[in-house]
Amino acid sequence: MDDFPRALSDRGPLVTPDALARELGDVTVLDVRYRMGGPPGRDEHRAGHVPGAAYVDLDADLAAPPGDGGRHPLPDEGTFEAAMRRVGVLGDRPVVVYDDWEGRAAARAWWLLRYHGHRDVRVLDGGLSAWRADGHPVEAGDVRPEPGDFHVSPTKQMRVVGPDDVTDVEVLVDARAVERYAGETEPVDPVAGHIPGAVNVPTTANLDERGRFLAPERLREVYAAVGADTARTVAAYCGSGVTAAHDLVAMASAGIDAALYPGSWSGWVTDPSRPVATGR
Repeated sequence: MDDFPRALSDRGPLVTPDALARELGDVTVLDVRYRMGGPPGRDEHRAGHVPGAAYVDLDADLAAPPGDGGRHPLPDEGTFEAAMRRVGVLGDRPVVVYDDWEGRAAARAWWLLRYHGHRDVRVLDGGLSAWRADGHPVEAGDVRPEPGDFHVSPTKQMRVVGPDDVTDVEVLVDARAVERYAGETEPVDPVAGHIPGAVNVPTTANLDERGRFLAPERLREVYAAVGADTARTVAAYCGSGVTAAHDLVAMASAGIDAALYPGSWSGWVTDPSRPVATGR
C-alpha cells in the first residue's frame, strides 16, 4: 500500500497518509466530508483540509435526488462528470479521496469514479484524522483547482445489481449496524429489517481500533465468516447506497469482487410488495 502511486490493480484501493504525503504534488485529492446529521462538510473543509484538496458535496455531486431509487440514488452521469471536472479530476492522474467518517463517505466517491472508468483511485486510510495523527499539515480556506478533463466511460468498471436481481446474489452483504439489520431499530427509513437472505457485515467490522482498515488477510477472514469469497457472487447494500461502498472497499482490499445495490434498503422498501426479514 505504500508504493503509491502504482496502478490500482497492483496495490488495492487504499493509501496511507505517509504515502500520500510523499506524492501530494502528483495526485488529485478530494475532500468528501459528510455525516448524516453532522456539521456541513463544506464548512469543515474551509476550516482545515489536506493541502490542495477540493471539496466534493456528497448530496449534490455523488447522488441524485431521493425517490423510488432510495435516499441516495446514483447521480446522473452528466452531473457527476461535471462535478469531477469542477474539482480538477483528470483522466490520467491518480485521485485520492478522504473524509472524517472512517472512509464511509469517501468510499462512495471511490466507487463512482471507478464505476465510471477512472483507473487509479484510492481512499485515504483513516481519513483526515489519520492524516493529522501521522503528523501531516492541513490548510484552511477554499480550494478552486484548474478544471479537469475526466470523461465518464460508456463501459462501466464496477458491477451493480437492481431490486429485481439482488436476491439472486449468492452472498448479499448488509453494511448497516446490526441493530438496523435485525430490525430492532430504524432511525431513518419507514420500514425496519433487511432483505431476506442478507448477511450482516457492519462497516465497523472493517476497521481496527484506530479507525483504519484491517489488513487484507484479516478482511478476508471477516468476509469468509459470512460466506463472501472469490468463489461466489457477492453484492453489498446499506441504508441508502453510500456506506455499502465501505464494505466494497474492504472486499476489494481482500481481493473479493462485489457489486453494489445502489437503491439499498431505502429503495427496497419503496415497494411494499417486497419481502422484509428481521432478526440477527
